[in-house]
Amino acid sequence: MFFRSVEDSTEMWDIGRDGTEHLLPSTSTQRTFDYVLVANKMDDVLDQKAQRQRAFIGELEKKNVTVTRILHDDKVFFGLRIPCEMFKDYQYLLKVSDACNWCADGKGSDKQATRIRIVHFILHHTFINTGENLEELVIKGVFDTMFCLHEKKKQKELKKKWARWSGLFTGQPVKDIRCYFGEKVALYYLWLGWYTMLLVPAAVLGVVVFLYGLAFFNTSPLIKEVCQSSIIMCPRCDKRCTVWQLSDTCTYAKVSHLFDNEGTVAFAMFMAIWATLFLELWKRHRAKHVSDWKVYNWCEEEEEIILQIVNDPQCQPKHFRHSYRRSTLVLILVTLMLMLIIGLAHALVVFRVVAAPLMSEGSWEFIRDHANTVAVMLGAVLHYVTMQIMTRVNRWVSLQLCKLEKTNSFAATERSFTVKMFTFQFFTLFSSLFYVAFFLGRINGHPGNYVRIAGWRLEECHPSGCLTDLFIQMAIIMLLKQTLNNIFEFTVPWFKSCLSRNTAKKLQRKCGYCYRKTCRDENGQVEPCDICKLRNWLSNYHLANTDSFSLFNEFLEMVVQFSFTTIFVAAFPLAPLLALINNVFEIRLDAIKMVSLERRLVPRKTNDIGVWTRLLEAIGVLAVIANGLVIGITSDFIPRLVYHYRYGPCANGTLHTHCMQGYINDTLATASLEHPAVRMDFRDDQMVLDNKIFNITQCSYRDYRKDDYTLTSQFWLVLAVRFAFIILFEHVLVVCKFIASWFVPNNPIKGKNDRLEDKLGRLKEELSEMKRSKSTDV
Repeated sequence: MFFRSVEDSTEMWDIGRDGTEHLLPSTSTQRTFDYVLVANKMDDVLDQKAQRQRAFIGELEKKNVTVTRILHDDKVFFGLRIPCEMFKDYQYLLKVSDACNWCADGKGSDKQATRIRIVHFILHHTFINTGENLEELVIKGVFDTMFCLHEKKKQKELKKKWARWSGLFTGQPVKDIRCYFGEKVALYYLWLGWYTMLLVPAAVLGVVVFLYGLAFFNTSPLIKEVCQSSIIMCPRCDKRCTVWQLSDTCTYAKVSHLFDNEGTVAFAMFMAIWATLFLELWKRHRAKHVSDWKVYNWCEEEEEIILQIVNDPQCQPKHFRHSYRRSTLVLILVTLMLMLIIGLAHALVVFRVVAAPLMSEGSWEFIRDHANTVAVMLGAVLHYVTMQIMTRVNRWVSLQLCKLEKTNSFAATERSFTVKMFTFQFFTLFSSLFYVAFFLGRINGHPGNYVRIAGWRLEECHPSGCLTDLFIQMAIIMLLKQTLNNIFEFTVPWFKSCLSRNTAKKLQRKCGYCYRKTCRDENGQVEPCDICKLRNWLSNYHLANTDSFSLFNEFLEMVVQFSFTTIFVAAFPLAPLLALINNVFEIRLDAIKMVSLERRLVPRKTNDIGVWTRLLEAIGVLAVIANGLVIGITSDFIPRLVYHYRYGPCANGTLHTHCMQGYINDTLATASLEHPAVRMDFRDDQMVLDNKIFNITQCSYRDYRKDDYTLTSQFWLVLAVRFAFIILFEHVLVVCKFIASWFVPNNPIKGKNDRLEDKLGRLKEELSEMKRSKSTDV
């Protein structure tokens, strides 16, 4: 490679394999090359790594890829550019393909993004004589890294329009994003923007439900009954826990009422229908844009075949294969992994079971008085830490399982990986929550017959209900996950970017005056200094790395948030509000990362968000089931309903009394301390109240039991109504979901008509060309 001065400008030339000189395009540096490979400088030419490096570069040159080699310090930079013939072959094959002909690159498409996609495929499907590809060579240290270059002009435009904090509440330039990052990234931001916009009504209604509970904060008879009660409750653990007064948990009862009231049921029903409408309206929104982008009929598998032909005209197709042995093995391994994840959830349960009594023995009075609540909060924090560790484990396992399956295309591998990774993550995130929602306080037994794990009593629900425990667990996990993840996602690339800017300034000072002017070498030839040639390459090299998982991680984070927002929303009505606030900042944070702090993502074409749509639909169905179970089993909605119409003052004809008066006392059973089995559970020193010794002969606990500990008829009535409500709730909502799905068509009529007219126009054009060619032959 050498430089020539032409009218005060500098042209970059490269010498091809045949010895001829090739003038590289005189546009900006980032448009000169499609891709850059970076390797450590190797002085020993006989070194195996150096030989493999030369072999790989040689294979690229055999494919007529222009390779420009530039040394800088201890690094070697290889600038790559595919020949124009490859790009034309790609366009022609798109035109004659079955599924991609309608969306072949034409007017309005970005040529550079397509070139990057082609060279990216070539790099990952070029093998040396040892059978190694670029990915394996990077792992073995033959190459340091690889990246495509940011285009400074378009990068500045995106920063001005989109990737800035001052544009927090402005729209997104989806067309510009699509031209620069490809349809796959554009569809992610289109989906995220649509999801964020539709969170507004959900967040508003969630706040209304919260305010509804707050409005009756001080007037609810249930709260007054707890706060003014003189009932003595049984000890909550076997160690230094003593009997306690129900009125001690007045604050807990107030918090419970905020999230466990009549408005919660209506809100859960609304969110189940909202999830369906969101997905159906998203399909319409997507169809409109992919029709405008001319990628409605795009087929990733067919494009991969086209890229294979462009890379190697003699390539052989990868035939579809299916092995029952492999499928069985994968199924067994997935099951074992899920069992491990569920086992970790059990470990968190054991932690809370052990932590509560130990903290009740502590020296801090506040922790002693709120041992159970603190144990739940610590369990939630430990759950978050477990999630961060298991995320890496889940990714590695999912990748190994995908390799074991041996799919025939990258698109199929991506779908398989997404399903496995999300399944593992879902169980990691929600196993503990499912325990708190549906098992906490229901399998712990009763005085005289407590259920224990390694000698430790299981946790109990508060007399005001179990929903607050689920709320605490969800709030902590959601806040930690969204806040800490966003902080780490932004600060790590930001610090790296600051470091790279400092390095660039030092290099510019070292380069001196020749940064703006050309300088002469020792032979007097005009030549820019190395830093002038490499300044864009180096700035891209020092950015945070990106790979095929970069966009996947963003999607996974948002779909998990969608799960939190819908599945247990009955326990946490403020979840949509937290999600809305997070997403407003998430859009700009991701934009700034992708445009300014990270290397450019390889632009990829697509017409949908892929398998994520199916996963969102599955979450919507699961949300109906889970919220029905939460209201029917976890909350006190059904017991209150039964008490109101069957056992309460209003049911008995008592006038001038609130219908829920006496409800708390009705849900409590009494344990006689004279019973031999109960005496085995409680010691004499546990019968101390506020450090004062009283002659306590009985204590209360939450359950529907008689004096002989047999279940009362009220228990069976409540249980029957619970099941009836769950069945009715889920069937009504499923019918509503089907009606909403039918009512909102997936494709707008305008998009269908535009595609019809476009197809008709193309067929007429093809017919005209055929007639012209016949007349020319004649």
